Amino acid sequence: MIIAAQMRAARALLGIDQQALADLAGVSLPTIQRMEASEGNVRGTVDTLVKVIAAFELSGVELIAENSPSVGSGRGVRFKVGAKVKATKHPRTPKTKKGALARLE
Repeated sequence: MIIAAQMRAARALLGIDQQALADLAGVSLPTIQRMEASEGNVRGTVDTLVKVIAAFELSGVELIAENSPSVGSGRGVRFKVGAKVKATKHPRTPKTKKGALARLE
């Protein structure tokens, strides 16, 4: 089972948006949005979860389960033991460079 934060992090590693992940996995955009908005473990049908995990793996991202060693090599990120993770809502980033820069000031 994966958690929503893992999905968002895996997408970030690939540099893709939710629509691109939906296309890679063969599922709808609203499905990806619901999955990433989950609290804790991602909610969805087994078939959908398998498709999303397969899309990440085929794209070169290893999803590491709780208390499991990584069998791959290369760089990666994982939560520290006992880290509390909760879903966060982020406001949409403005599409213009000026707007994005203005938010950082």
